Amino acid sequence: MRVHLKTLGCRLNEAELETWSRDFQALGHELTQELNEADLVVVNTCAVTSEAVRKSRQLIRRAQRNNPTAKLVVSGCYASLDPTDSPGVDLVINNQDKDRLVEIVSKQLNLHAMPEMATEPGENILLARGRQRAFIKVQDGCRYRCTFCIVTLARGEERSRPASEIIDEINELHASGMHEVVLTGVHIGGYGSDIESDLFQLIQVLLEETTIPRIRLGSVEPWDLPENFWSLFENRRLMPHLHLPLQSGADSVLRRMARRCSTVDFRQLIKLARQRVPNLCITTDIIVGFPGETDDEWQQTLTFVEQMKFSHLHIFNYSARPGTKAAELPEHVGREIQKQRSQTLHTLGEQLKQAAQQANLGLEFSVLIESKTGKTIDGQAIWSGYTPNFLRVVLQTPGELVLGNCIRQVRLESLSDEGNQIRATLV
Repeated sequence: MRVHLKTLGCRLNEAELETWSRDFQALGHELTQELNEADLVVVNTCAVTSEAVRKSRQLIRRAQRNNPTAKLVVSGCYASLDPTDSPGVDLVINNQDKDRLVEIVSKQLNLHAMPEMATEPGENILLARGRQRAFIKVQDGCRYRCTFCIVTLARGEERSRPASEIIDEINELHASGMHEVVLTGVHIGGYGSDIESDLFQLIQVLLEETTIPRIRLGSVEPWDLPENFWSLFENRRLMPHLHLPLQSGADSVLRRMARRCSTVDFRQLIKLARQRVPNLCITTDIIVGFPGETDDEWQQTLTFVEQMKFSHLHIFNYSARPGTKAAELPEHVGREIQKQRSQTLHTLGEQLKQAAQQANLGLEFSVLIESKTGKTIDGQAIWSGYTPNFLRVVLQTPGELVLGNCIRQVRLESLSDEGNQIRATLV
């Protein structure tokens, strides 16, 4: 059968989609990027915000409208929280069963396909789509209950994958030509809580038992990092980039969110991290307009974000999710105030991003060159990629030079005219 896969939301959803793509292919099914050509459509939904719910519904309706004859399967947080809210769907797979999605779909929908001959066992759909980075799901679920988060309710208890499975998956991806993996999960800092292990041990064994050039971490809660964690970065294959969700720079708001980290703790963590890891890039999440957020609390957030000198901000306007404690809090902030605050924070975020880029000019890094931009200047091609510390760079090279899916040493020269990436030259 021809299978069309779509996802919304987090990197974990992307990791799951990539796993399903490999599992469907292993059973002999063909993947298609064209919705109207598919015999089976699988949608991995999201519910982190009301906007994500709206987009999930929209994606499901589009699949039904544009290809009414295809079998339609939905999974993910939106589908798990309200499985009855998907009329016309052939099958809903709860988050608890996502790891078995291909197996369940094959059985429930009676899919039949002869296995392909294993003439190219290392072939991978990610390379066919021109991608050089894979997302690896290492765990699911979360033991914490931040008051704004519906995802932990949708995903359930923590469940960690055995390290041996993760090692095998990474080695297979590397053998197929992949150069970088990103470890993801709902709460990757909680990895191993159910199997007598932890994130430090997992990364340590991955660095020992794999040879893939680049291992990157997804979002990690700041309170999950032990002091010995920083020694892992002595191995240059662990990328010096951490996404540490802050959510607010006001301690009073953090308490209402039931976050387990104060601004004092966060400041100390960032100071230690930058002392121990050269050229470390730290990015974060901020929620704008959490219930009861006063002008003073908002100003505290702006001040703290500026002091932390984040390299990039993920900014979310708060939206109430039924079933969360935050939805029951009083004094919800109006949309117009949220919009104004968000615009202010976006402006600050751009300033911080450019400052971080400026601080790295003149330095040399290895860059995973991912794609050609499609543009040429004076007959020369423009390639783009990322440094280990997650700075986006562009390279102008002779047109005949092919750099896709290569790791090359470059020198960072200047900011682009738009200021959102760095011009670099090959060393």
